[in-house]
Amino acid sequence: MTDAPTRDKPWLFRTYSGHSTAAASNALYRSNLKRGQTGLSVAFDLPTQTGYDSDHVLAKGEVGKVGVPISHLGDMRTLFEQIPLSEMNTSMTINATAPWLLALYIAVAEEQGADAAQLQGTVQNDLIKEYLSRGTYICPPKPSLKMIADVAEYCYQHVPKWNPMNVCSYHLQEAGATPEQELAYALATGIAVLDELRPRVPEEDFPRVVGRISFFVNAGIRFVTEMCKMRAFVDLWDEICRERYGVEEEKFRRFRYGVQVNSLGLTEQQPENNVYRILLEMLAVTLSKKARARAVQLPAWNEALGLPRPWDQQWSLRMQQIMAYETDLLEFDDLFDGNPAVDAKVEALKAGARAELANLDSMGGAVESIEYMKSRLVDSNAERVNRIEREETIVVGVNRWQEAEPSPLMGEDGGIMTVDPAVEADQIERLNAWRAERDAAAVESALEALREAAAMNENVMPASINAARAGVTTGEWAAVMRSVHGEYRGPTGVAAGVSNKTEGLDDIRAAVDAVSDRLGRRLKFVIGKPGLDGHSNGAEQIAFRARDCGMDIEYQGIRLTPEEIVEKAQAEAAHVVGLSILSGSHMPLVEEVLTRMRAAGLGEVPVIVGGIIPEADARAMLGMGVARVYTPKHFELNTIMMDVVALADPTPVAAE
Repeated sequence: MTDAPTRDKPWLFRTYSGHSTAAASNALYRSNLKRGQTGLSVAFDLPTQTGYDSDHVLAKGEVGKVGVPISHLGDMRTLFEQIPLSEMNTSMTINATAPWLLALYIAVAEEQGADAAQLQGTVQNDLIKEYLSRGTYICPPKPSLKMIADVAEYCYQHVPKWNPMNVCSYHLQEAGATPEQELAYALATGIAVLDELRPRVPEEDFPRVVGRISFFVNAGIRFVTEMCKMRAFVDLWDEICRERYGVEEEKFRRFRYGVQVNSLGLTEQQPENNVYRILLEMLAVTLSKKARARAVQLPAWNEALGLPRPWDQQWSLRMQQIMAYETDLLEFDDLFDGNPAVDAKVEALKAGARAELANLDSMGGAVESIEYMKSRLVDSNAERVNRIEREETIVVGVNRWQEAEPSPLMGEDGGIMTVDPAVEADQIERLNAWRAERDAAAVESALEALREAAAMNENVMPASINAARAGVTTGEWAAVMRSVHGEYRGPTGVAAGVSNKTEGLDDIRAAVDAVSDRLGRRLKFVIGKPGLDGHSNGAEQIAFRARDCGMDIEYQGIRLTPEEIVEKAQAEAAHVVGLSILSGSHMPLVEEVLTRMRAAGLGEVPVIVGGIIPEADARAMLGMGVARVYTPKHFELNTIMMDVVALADPTPVAAE
C-alpha cells in the first residue's frame, strides 16, 4: 500500500454578511458556522462605515441595508452573542471607523472573558482605496493614515495576533484597475502605512509589525492573468520587505491575503451564469500553492440583483468546501513553478507594476498621488466599458447570446432578500434607549479624553476602548474625529473640461448641439449621489460619457443630501437630473428628491435613476414621476445619453 498524500490545510472559508439588525446578523453567523464556515466576515451598514448614528439625517434609508448597524457596545454584544470571540477569526470590513469598531470588538471580547492578546482577525483599515474607489472615508488623508498607524501600533503592543490592516486592492479592480494598477496602487498603500509606522516601533521589532500587514484582493474572470497577478504580488511584496525595510525573516515577508472574487463582472442578465464566473475566479487564488489565499469569501450568484438570501450564501460556501475537500488540489506542490508562459506573464506584470510604483514614488507616494490614481482608474474603467460596448470583450448574456430561458431560481421573492423598512425605526428606538440608560457624565468624560488624545497626536486606541466601555456611540466617536481633523471630499476623477475622446460619438454630439441650440444654452446635466453610498463607478462613467458627448455636466461626487442635490439643480438650472444609488436605499431617497424638486418649482425637470433596483421598485419609481430607471443590464451608455438628450429637448415631438 502507498501512503495517502499529505494534504495542505484549506484556507479559511468566509461568507461576507450582515444585514438588518445585530440580532438578525448574529442568527445568520451562527447558522453559517454550523454549515461549515470557518471564519466570520462582517459587513457593516453605511452609517456605521461613515461614522453616523442610525438617526442621523444622512443615515435615512441606509440603516441595515448593505450590512449590520453597530451604533454602540450593546449592538456589538448582540452581534456576537453565543459566539466565543476567543475561538473566532473575524474579518471586519471597516475603514474610516476601524479604530472604533476594533475598540468595540475588544471591549466585547473582554466582557466574554477573552484575553485580547489571543484575539485573531482583521480590520480592513485601508483609507487610501476609500478615496480612490469605495468612498467611505471621513477625514483627510494624513490624519487618516495616522489613525491606521494607531491601530497597527496598538495591535503590535496588545493584540499581537490581529492583522491591523488589510491593504485592499479589491475595490480598485471594481473601479476598473488593470492588473498592473491594482498591484502598484495596493503596494504603494502598504509602503505608505509601513513608512508611517516605522518611527513608532523599535527597530528590532519592526519586522514583526511588517509581518502583520495583510492584503485583501480581487480575482477577475481572466483567471490565468489573475493567478499570475497573485504570484507577482508575492514576489513584489517580498522584494519591498527585503530591499526597502531590511526584513530578513522569510515568514515576515510573506504575502498574506484574503480574497473576495470579482463582483464587478456579475451580471443582472442570466444571473445563473454567475455561478460559473465565481467558480472560475476562485481558481485564480487557490490553484497556485505559492500564491494561495489565506481566506476566501465568495459573492452569491444573485448579488447583481440585490441582497443574497441565506440559501444563496450557503451555495457559495459549498463551492469552497467542494474545491477544498472533494478535489485533490491540496495534495500537490505548486502546479506552475517553471511554467514558461506563467513566468513570462508574471515578469511582465511585475515590470508594469514597478514602473507605476516608480511613478507614484516620484510624486511623493500614495497619499500625494490620490488625485492622479483616481483619474487613472476612471480612465481605465471607461476603457473597460467601451470594450464591452464595442463587443471587443464578450460578456455572455450581456452583449452576446441574450436570448435565454427564464431562471427557475428567481422564485416569488424575486431571487433576493429585502430588508424590512421597519428595521430603521426599531434600530433608532434601541439607540435612543441606549442613550437614555447610560451614564451621561462617564460618556462626556470619555469623549473629552478622546478629543484630547486626537488633538495631542496621541494613539487614539486606548481612549477609544474606554469610550466604548462608557457607552459612546459610533456617531459621537466620529464627530470627535471630524472636529479635530476636519472632513474631506475626495477627487471624482472626472474633469469638467471638454474631452477629446469623441470616437463613435459624432451622432450624439450633433444631437446634443441641436438640443442645446433649442434650449438657448448648453444642455445641463446634474448628476448626484444621494445618501451614503460611495460606489461611484457608475455615476463617474455616466458623467465621463456625458462630458464626452458635449453636455455641460455637474458631478460633485458622493454623499450628498437630497436637499444639496436639489439646491445644485436649481442653481445650475438643470435640464436633466441623474441620481445614482447602489445601496438599496433608492426608494426613500428618490422620493425625497422628487418632493423637494416639486417644492422648489423644478417639478418639470426630468429625473433619471441608476442602481441595483429590483423590477418592482423600478415600476414604483416610474409611477412616482421618475423619467427613466437604469440597472446594470443597461450597459450601453450611448443609449442612456440619447435618452438624456430626448428628455432635455424642449420640442413637443421629443416630449411625446
